[in-house]
This record gives sequence, C-alpha cells and structure tokens, in this order.
Amino acid sequence: MIEGPDNFDDLVWDKNDKEWEIVQLKLRHRSTLHAVEDLGTAKFGSTAKWVSPMSIGGYNIIYRLKVEGFDSEVLVRRPIPCYAQFPVEKTSIEAATMMYLEKHTKIPVARTFFHGEDPKLGSFIIMEYIEHPQCMSTAHNATNEDVSKPFTLNPDIPEEVLQNHYQHVAACLLELSQHTFPRIGSLVEVNPGTFSIAARPVTKNMNDMLQLANIPGVILPPQLKTYRTADEYYVWLAEMHIAQLVFQQNDLVRTEQECRNKYVARQLFRRLARDGKLSKFGFKEDNWSAQSKTKSMKLSSMPSNSDSFRLYCDDLRPANILLTASDAITAIIDWEFTYAAPIQFSLDPPWWLLLDTPDQWDAGLDNWITLYEPRLETWISAMKKAEEDTKLNGGIAGVPLSTYMRESWETGRFWLTYVARKSWAFETIFWKYLDERFFGPREQGLPRNHYWKARIDLLSEDERNAMEPFVERKMETRKERKIVDWDPEAAKSRFAEMLFD
Repeated sequence: MIEGPDNFDDLVWDKNDKEWEIVQLKLRHRSTLHAVEDLGTAKFGSTAKWVSPMSIGGYNIIYRLKVEGFDSEVLVRRPIPCYAQFPVEKTSIEAATMMYLEKHTKIPVARTFFHGEDPKLGSFIIMEYIEHPQCMSTAHNATNEDVSKPFTLNPDIPEEVLQNHYQHVAACLLELSQHTFPRIGSLVEVNPGTFSIAARPVTKNMNDMLQLANIPGVILPPQLKTYRTADEYYVWLAEMHIAQLVFQQNDLVRTEQECRNKYVARQLFRRLARDGKLSKFGFKEDNWSAQSKTKSMKLSSMPSNSDSFRLYCDDLRPANILLTASDAITAIIDWEFTYAAPIQFSLDPPWWLLLDTPDQWDAGLDNWITLYEPRLETWISAMKKAEEDTKLNGGIAGVPLSTYMRESWETGRFWLTYVARKSWAFETIFWKYLDERFFGPREQGLPRNHYWKARIDLLSEDERNAMEPFVERKMETRKERKIVDWDPEAAKSRFAEMLFD
C-alpha cells in the first residue's frame, strides 16, 4: 500500500486530454467569442465586447466583457464540456447558491446578473467582475516564482498577516454557519428570489468519478434526490467509495492484497454509516469507537442529525478568496460543488491552511501534519477573535465553532469528513488515521498491505464470502486495459451485488 492518493484511470485521463485538444479550439474560436459578445449584448441591451484574456480553470472557462454604459467589466462563465460532467445542473446550482448568499448573507460574492442556457454556448452565468490585486493563495504561496510547483504555504509569512487573513475567512464561515436548511442537497431557485434545497448534492467527488474514472452515472442518485438525515448521506458517501472500487477499470488496484485492503475498508465504512455511528464519531455521544473507550476526552455534544444542515463548499480554498490591497476579502468566488451538508462538515478546521491537500503533499502525510498543527493554532486563535467580533461565539447548539474545530482535530473527526468526501484519498487515510481509532490497535508488525486481515472478521458472512471472488475478478479485468462502456442495467445490477442489502 502506497502512502498517497489512489490513481485515477490513465486511459480515461488520456481520453479527456484528446477531447480537450478539440474542445479548447472551439472555446477560443472567433465564432465563440462573437457568440459570447452577442449573449452579453442581448442580456444587457448594450453593446458588449470581449476583453482579453480568457481564463481557463479546472471546470470552467471565463470570458471578460466590456459592456457599453457599465463602469466595470462583467464575466461570462461557461462549464468546459469534457471536464464539467453535470454542466446544466452544476451551473444552475452555482447561480442559485451565489444569489442566495448575496441576498441572505454578508459574505462578499460576485453579483449574478443572468444565468441560463444559450443555444450556441450552452449553460452560462453572467456575473460581476471583481477587481483584486491578488487572491489569498498567491499571498500565502512559497513558490510563486516557479509556476510548475504546487502552491505551498510560505513559512516566512508573519504571524499577524496569517491571523488577519484567517480572521476574515473565519467571519465568513461563522456567517455561513448561521443559515440552516431542512434537508441535505443543493439549492434551487424555485421562484424568482426564492431558494430551496430541491436537488441532489453535486460534489467534486461525483464529478471526478465520471470525468477521471469512467464510473457509470446511472449509479449516482437521481437529480431530485435529497437526504433527510446525516446518516442517510454518510451511507451514500460510503457507497460511492464502493462504486469507485467496483467500476474503475484501470490503475486503481495493483495487487491482490491491495484489493483486499480496499474492499474491507470500504465495506466497514459503509457498515458504520448504516449503523448511524459515523455521525457520532468524535462527539460526546460516541460510545462505540475504541477511541471513546480508551481516551478520557471531554467532548461537545453532536449536532442535530436532521432538519438543520449548513452550506458546505467542496472547493472553498485560498485560490477562490480575493483580497483587496488592504488585505480584506473583496469576494469569495467559485461556489460550484456547494450544498447543504451534514453539520459535521462545518465543524472541521479548514484543510487548506498549507494550501495543498494532505494526500497530495510531496513529503507525505506525517510531514503535512507536522506543518499543519502550528497553523491550526493560528486558525483557532483567529476563529476565536472572529467569534468575539461578530458576537457569534454561541456557535452551534451553544458550542463555539472554535471548540468544535479543535475537538475535530484531536479526535480525528477531521479525517472522517475528509475521506468521506474523497474516494481517491479514502484508503490511505482510513488505515492510517481512522481504523485504529474506530476498532482498536492492530497486531504489531502487520504489513500495511495485510491490514485487512486485522478486520476481516468484522465483515458479515456475505461480505466475507464475496471478497475472494471480487478480488479474482478485479485482478482479471485489470489485465485488459480498456474503457468499459457499461450497460445501465448491468451497472446497477453489479453495484447492487456489492451492497449486500
């Protein structure tokens, strides 16, 4: 078992690269630019002209327009066809989220002027352009002079600068935590200016599953699916990890032992979700985990399991936090992959304090933790100051958010939320930071690729009996490197076989 994220499917990745070579020419073509100008002119009733440059991100392309009679430019944001897997749904949800935040919160966001479908351009959002000297990631980055390197936190940033930046972000998160929703799912504008949770959560992990692993979309929840409780949602997240193992054809599994590790970890995680245990982990009500029986920690009570969910953005990070010249936040952008989520998600400290993710950290997870923990102290201090300044130190259910966040790190709840959202980070972090917290110490000296042996007896008889046939089939199919075009009914049947309901 390698300490790091699982690999995406290289064949699917290559296919996307080939599609991108075709798509990018269309996105940049003069006829497309004319169509963008025509759209702006039609919507604003004034002549709109494209202004170079266009900006290409991970899922969207952004065109800047100068509209006659407007003091500032506007942006036309379109999903990139081969990258954004739910273009219409994603765009509609992002527009609804931005409009909700603008109307109901003090969080600085770009104003949404128009959104919808265009016959030539497809889904679009026309929004305000926010002038900004830099974003927070550029302000914090240690590698700005080498664009080939991933962003990492500059260790020489003065503590007072980090405190100031973190306090501004903390105030926004506190504001976000005050708005509650009755179900888990995505915001939809049901009537002009009226918003409701009326669609499935569209997550970054869902997009990755289709874009980078060719996992059949038929096994995803229906578009109008929402969730009544946190436990229901944790079950769905666990099932998506199983789907990744079942359907990713290439590059996920190298050896039989690795396949057994992945199988056992995923089945156990789903079992805990179905038993309602994941939502309790790391809280006062946690009476099931090995950690709860061996460590004497005074913990806060778990939040409501239903009727009171908070907005959570999978892509909230410093690159999407725009700063003024005086280091205030002028806007938070890119609200795609935002949904009402279990409150547990909002009670974790941010993963982005070092800019790069723990599973992608070049020096490994242990080094990431060593560097993260001092910055966590800075963050907690900033959150406490924000709580005092905003008078929101009552937090959730009377517990300050800063308290919940510290407990999340100390109990490992941080890692539970992290792997619940990320299928390709799941296995490494599950075995390294959750397994023994859940089930107690493993046998000393057990090789990492044999960790499954310590937990195989926790599976049901059906789950145990199915493991070896699954491993045999997985090892056989990986020999034939190809992109599988799954028949929808066959995919649903195959998936159901692995859930043992």
